[in-house]
Amino acid sequence: MFPKFIKLIVALMSFGYSIFQFTENNIGNGIALIFLTLIIIFFYFKNEIILLAFLRMRKQDFEGTQKWLNKIKNPESALTQKQVGYYNFLRGIISSQKNLTEAEKYFKKAISLGLSMNHDLAMAKMSLAGILMQKRRKREATSLLNEAKKIDKQRMLADQIRIMQQQMKRI
Repeated sequence: MFPKFIKLIVALMSFGYSIFQFTENNIGNGIALIFLTLIIIFFYFKNEIILLAFLRMRKQDFEGTQKWLNKIKNPESALTQKQVGYYNFLRGIISSQKNLTEAEKYFKKAISLGLSMNHDLAMAKMSLAGILMQKRRKREATSLLNEAKKIDKQRMLADQIRIMQQQMKRI
């Protein structure tokens, strides 16, 4: 994993060299270098380690996800703000299996930093509401569930939110 500023410098150098290739009538090389520049810029905004960790999470491999996340040594300086949000979101999902207090901390940090996609933010709020519900903090959990319901425009999490609301009525 390269630091953010290195990725930008390499992207600028690649773009500059692609322009040089165009001026030398090497059109194919110039086009290939522009694609390389676009890939580097993509990995500036979407960190490759986090993408690999999401792939592991998709396979329900929590140990593999943990291993990939451990490769990021200093997330605040190596990642953009949204990437740090996703880093904390993944940490929260992993730690929710073992330590609810730690998971609560990670989810709160992910929500405060923000996540790019609304359904991810809704999922983080719903997970945090579930943790708060287990800790018998019903008022905070209800508030978070209502926020998650408002954010979930495509109703991807509607069933899970409804189930959690029914469980909260029993408490």
